[in-house]
Amino acid sequence: MQFLMGGKANEHAPVFGKYQDKAEMFMCSCMGKSYHNVQRTPGGLIYRQRWNNLQFVTSAAFLLTVYSDHLTSARKDLQCPTGSVHPSELLAFAKSQVDYILGDNPRATSYMVGYGNHFPQQVHHRGSSIVSVKVNPSFVSCRGGYATWFSRKASDPNLLAGAIVGGPDAYDNFADERDNYEQTEPATYNNAPLLGVLARLIGGHANHDQLLPVEIPLHKRTPVQPKPTPKARVSPFSSPLEIHQKATTSWVSNGRTYYRYSAVVTNKSGKTIKNFNLSVSKLYGPLWGLTKTAGGSYGFPTWVSSLPAGKSIEFVYIHSASFADVSVSSYTLA
Repeated sequence: MQFLMGGKANEHAPVFGKYQDKAEMFMCSCMGKSYHNVQRTPGGLIYRQRWNNLQFVTSAAFLLTVYSDHLTSARKDLQCPTGSVHPSELLAFAKSQVDYILGDNPRATSYMVGYGNHFPQQVHHRGSSIVSVKVNPSFVSCRGGYATWFSRKASDPNLLAGAIVGGPDAYDNFADERDNYEQTEPATYNNAPLLGVLARLIGGHANHDQLLPVEIPLHKRTPVQPKPTPKARVSPFSSPLEIHQKATTSWVSNGRTYYRYSAVVTNKSGKTIKNFNLSVSKLYGPLWGLTKTAGGSYGFPTWVSSLPAGKSIEFVYIHSASFADVSVSSYTLA
């Protein structure tokens, strides 16, 4: 790409151009600016498959980071089928994927072992699941390691610090169980691309940065107030949209109880809904799965262009209060 953008491809420009087209098609699909966009979870994580999905997330984040720098150096924007993307947006999205992995997600779980307050405790890893020889020097056979240690429900006796596990499913759910290899198995190819992204992010704020500056927006959490444990709520509306909310999990951090809420918006009409605006009040924490408008309401996420009859979309939010008030401000039928 450097050769092509720098005008050094010469007679090979047509071949390099094909590679550039493929690369930019992928970048646009990640940014939700293509006709066929990559799938994301309600919490905003790139999703490809259940088995070790984070390998695709870290690799995509690395590619987005590199391409952001290429575009910045060439002083160009990414031209996508449905709009242009500034290089800083590519880097900011890559950072959002890293933030998700490290705990800024609907479960408030870090998928890097040993990082943060909540991380996987039962990693699908033989060395991590067996007691250290320094603690118990007794010989552990291959079969013994499986029969005695693998099936234990307790936390790993050896902390596999820094390992990135497979990660959550398409709905941000994660089962921290040692035999759940699809989600709890670590891999070196999960970590390797992430190191490049982290190096770029820290390098971008250092004096030795040799690249053009790309500003990275930082996420700030909103203070929350604790409330009693909530019960499920169905919000009736006079519109064709039905909203059902429920609390899916809770945890205590620093003496405060936090709740993760799932809100499912269903099109009950017989027609496709082209767009909608939801009003969300009494929200004291982050929300994922909707796009906030300039007016403060919430619309479709970037990867959804319409809601067919009978179909639903889900968004999630976290705070230490009872249900947020969600209502339909407007909608447009096809």
